[in-house]
Amino acid sequence: MRIGVLTGGGDAPGLNSAIRAVVRKAEKYGYEIIGIRRGWAGLLEMDTVKLE
Repeated sequence: MRIGVLTGGGDAPGLNSAIRAVVRKAEKYGYEIIGIRRGWAGLLEMDTVKLE
């Protein structure tokens, strides 16, 4: 299973910690996690990077 992580808008307190928690938990269950660059535009253009 693949999980995509996309954030929109500006920076928010705790955002990096939240993303890190998602990545760690998903890896524990064997999921592949991808980050989506440039928000919604990146999703439409599949501008992704593997998160580890």
